[in-house]
Amino acid sequence: MSTTRPFIAPMQFDDAQAAYDQVLAIYDANIAFLRDAMKRFVAGENVGEHVRACYPFVRVHTDTVARADSRLAFGFVAGPGTYETTLTRPDLFARYYLQQFKLLLKNHGNHHVKLEVGVSAQPIPIHFSFAEHEHIEGSLTAERRLLMRDVFDLPNLAAMDDGIANGTHEPPMGEAQPLSLFTAPRVDYSLQRLRHYTGTSCEHFQKFVLFTNYQFYIDEFIKLGHELMASPAGEPGNDYIAFVEPGNLVMRRVGQAVEPGDAHGSPLPRLPQMPGYHLIRADGAGISMVNIGVGPANAKTITDHIAVLRPHAWLMLGHCAGLRNTQELGDYVLAHGYVREDHVLDEDLPLWVPIPPLAEVQVAIEAAVAEVTQLTGHDLKRVMRTGTVASTDNRNWELMPQRTPERRFSQSRAIALDMESATIAANGFRFRVPYGTLLCVSDKPMHGEIKLPGMANQFYRDRVDQHLRIGIRAVELLRALGVDKLHSRKLRSFTEVAFQ
Repeated sequence: MSTTRPFIAPMQFDDAQAAYDQVLAIYDANIAFLRDAMKRFVAGENVGEHVRACYPFVRVHTDTVARADSRLAFGFVAGPGTYETTLTRPDLFARYYLQQFKLLLKNHGNHHVKLEVGVSAQPIPIHFSFAEHEHIEGSLTAERRLLMRDVFDLPNLAAMDDGIANGTHEPPMGEAQPLSLFTAPRVDYSLQRLRHYTGTSCEHFQKFVLFTNYQFYIDEFIKLGHELMASPAGEPGNDYIAFVEPGNLVMRRVGQAVEPGDAHGSPLPRLPQMPGYHLIRADGAGISMVNIGVGPANAKTITDHIAVLRPHAWLMLGHCAGLRNTQELGDYVLAHGYVREDHVLDEDLPLWVPIPPLAEVQVAIEAAVAEVTQLTGHDLKRVMRTGTVASTDNRNWELMPQRTPERRFSQSRAIALDMESATIAANGFRFRVPYGTLLCVSDKPMHGEIKLPGMANQFYRDRVDQHLRIGIRAVELLRALGVDKLHSRKLRSFTEVAFQ
């Protein structure tokens, strides 16, 4: 016999808070139902032939293309029709959902559009219902674990693809158009992966993200985080309230009260694949920093998952090979174009799709370089060059015969080479997340200056701290610019989803 949650009839709302409250009520009730059933199943009870609870949905319907005038690039549907999406973790996405709901009502309310909230037909996989620190499967026998597959819904990859973000999704006749880039199962999947890869819970991630390909930057970020937490409250320019390290180790600002969840953190026996660190602000607009290591595979993997958190911007701060003889070790490269020889996104984002520079991000990074280095005019141009960055998946490209990579890089006018920046920028474009790249020249292999241990150590000492401070200052400038201006229309298609 199948066991499901009692039916909850869809309801319509013209108030964003009331609509959100209903989403929260449905989700909490269905998660509690699954957790209770799982608890009884682990205890050996017969909970029925199949136990199911489904995600809440939000839906809008409009009969007209008319809407309120808006300067935003999001917050409205593309035209007449029905649009909907499933929702998850309303506790985590409360601020985000409320903003999207308010914009939809504001932009379409004059045409009697309301938000409809109900229970979808999309099952919640049992693994996505577990609380943060629950490890239920480990207490089951092999026979009981096998039976669990028949009793509960498991993650279904068919419900998690990126067709909406890729622009390839075509709803069947009679089915609603998407309202968001990501379905609820896709979001839940990424939330689980983030914890695995970074060693920190998704709750700690902030709206601005820095990526790096060297641990030296992380060391400086940790040092800075500890210094900021030791400064007294009210210090100008320091709005951070906590610093979080892998294992969910939370350091509160001096004078900040410890929260109950802080006690759940514990040191990890070893660092995860891409450790994450977080400077927390009360409004969530702090800075997360992730060491993605070397290579485009990691760069794609982590941005695939962070994208569901809908950050306001992500920036790449890392090292690169300088391709021009006029460059010096320690010079900066501000990318305004990318050669994509990373290949990890070829199926999701064809190579013929251009990855444009975003004016707001470019201006903020250049201003940050000028401010931190205290250079202007020709002196600034002498240490920071703007141009094309080539990203390759072949770390030993210098060893290929006939110098074919060198020829291609020359034809592209590339001035720097790395293995991650184009991937991060392309995935930002793909997922509508503002992106930017500021690299630092650490070697010049085409001109005989290869990276050697002694030289590298001196280079790191001289440049890493300054480079990181530039990245943080760029984030501060972007934050001050405001979300409305930051989410560029360059990232939106002409048949775009309404959610940012």
